[in-house]
Amino acid sequence: EMQDLRRDLMDVEDKVAGLVDNLGNVVHKSELSELILDLSNPQLKYGFLLLNGEPMEANLAYKDIYSIAKKSIYIVDNYIGVKTLVLLKDIPSSVEIIIFSDNVGKGLHTLEYQDFCKEYPFRKIKFQESGGEFHDRYIVIDWNTDKQRIYHCGASSKDAGQRITTISEVVDQVVYADIINRLLKNPILKLK
Repeated sequence: EMQDLRRDLMDVEDKVAGLVDNLGNVVHKSELSELILDLSNPQLKYGFLLLNGEPMEANLAYKDIYSIAKKSIYIVDNYIGVKTLVLLKDIPSSVEIIIFSDNVGKGLHTLEYQDFCKEYPFRKIKFQESGGEFHDRYIVIDWNTDKQRIYHCGASSKDAGQRITTISEVVDQVVYADIINRLLKNPILKLK
C-alpha cells in the first residue's frame, strides 16, 4: 500500500512538474508587447495612437506623416474640423493639399476656414467632395511619384488622441489607383 502511495505521489509530482514546465513555456512564448504595457498606463492612453504598430503621440503621428510630403498630400476624411487644418499648418507651401470630404457631422464651416487662412495665409488647402463612397480615412502622400505612400487611418485627424486608434501604411497600393484618380475629378466641396 505504501508503495502504491509513493508511485501515485511520484505520478502527481511528474504531472505538476510537466505543468510547471508548460506554464513556463507559455509565459516565455507569449512575449507581452511593450505596446500593450504602454497602453495599460492610464497616463499614456489619452493623446496616443498606433502608427504602424508603434505607440505615438497622435498629433505628432499626423505631423510626421505629412512632413514627408514633397509634392502633395491628399486626405480622404468625411469628418473634418479646424484640427484637421491645424495639423497641416507647417507643411511647405510648395506641397499641394487637397482634402476629399463630404463634410458630415458638425463639419468644417466657411468662417473657420477663413480664420485659418488669415492666421496661415501661405497655407492653401483645396476641398473636393468625396462622393459618399468612403467610410474609412486615408492619407495619400506624393501621389503618382516614386515616393508615393498611402496610409489607412482608423479615426479622423480632428479626433486624434481622443481614443486609441491605428494608422497603418498600405502595402498594396495598386488597388487604390483608380479610386484616387476618380477622387481627383470630383467637384469642389462647399463648406458649411
